[in-house]
Amino acid sequence: MFMVNLLLLIVPILLAMAFLTLAERKILGYMQLRKGPNVVGPHGMIQPFADAMKLFIKEPLRPLTSSSSLYTIAPTLALTIALVMWIPLPLPHPLINMNMGLLFILATSSLAVYSILWSGWASNSKYALIGALRAVAQTISYEVTLAIILLSLLLMNGSFTLSTLITTQEYLWLIISSWPLAMMWFISTLAETNRAPFDLTEGESELVSGFNVEYAAGPFALFFMAEYTNIIMMNALTTTLFLGALYNLHTPEMYTMSFATKTLLLTTLFLWVRASYPRFRYDQLMHLLWKNFLPLTLALCMWYVSLPVLMSCIPPQM
Repeated sequence: MFMVNLLLLIVPILLAMAFLTLAERKILGYMQLRKGPNVVGPHGMIQPFADAMKLFIKEPLRPLTSSSSLYTIAPTLALTIALVMWIPLPLPHPLINMNMGLLFILATSSLAVYSILWSGWASNSKYALIGALRAVAQTISYEVTLAIILLSLLLMNGSFTLSTLITTQEYLWLIISSWPLAMMWFISTLAETNRAPFDLTEGESELVSGFNVEYAAGPFALFFMAEYTNIIMMNALTTTLFLGALYNLHTPEMYTMSFATKTLLLTTLFLWVRASYPRFRYDQLMHLLWKNFLPLTLALCMWYVSLPVLMSCIPPQM
């Protein structure tokens, strides 16, 4: 039964990831006054499967001087980590109910850095290595703010368990009481998933596609799948953290529908940002984090730590 539940979790995620690529190409097309994919299947609906078939039946080329084991493991590790992060998410029930669900997601997302670094180093290409180093620096930097924002939310939630966030938000969404944190969280998830305007890891005009420049066919498709799976996962986590449904007032089916709708709207916002904003310069990217986000998140975290003490000092009403 565990294997059946695992398949029932993974297969819809992979289908959602496939159609997200189609939705992105369609939305970007209409925002740029063109049609997007519209040939393969009705309105281009089968385009993701045609792309997957094309990539996976191509011959996977490998540089002669590359490290074969790490070169092969890196894309598989990237997709595996992207799928493992879904395990503790309440949808409305998690696959494994973890007491430390948020800590597990934070630790697992940190492991994604290794797949990027290994792919750049094992390719034995200076362009891939430079792209990997820039990607690792960006990912590690923005994980700092993600961790501090999560700490602030945990102080309000009182538990590391994701399911208790639904109980915490029965009457009020946390985005209302902590909107600066929600704003910085959303921007940090853009940087964490390497999306525009923070897509420096795939700066085609600067680094010839970045850390995955030496990959083609199936291994490249695995990196592509990991990126889009991470996008959906981060938006699902954002929905759980800041936009939790009124669970006690709805059936689990209604909660699932509400959860999926909010995740879809946040994912569409990801695509809208890509169509609207130009890419940051690397120094601007680091300046935004270390000079703006980090002091602000630390100040807000201290505020949430001191809030219970301040509330206890207020005398009760007569």
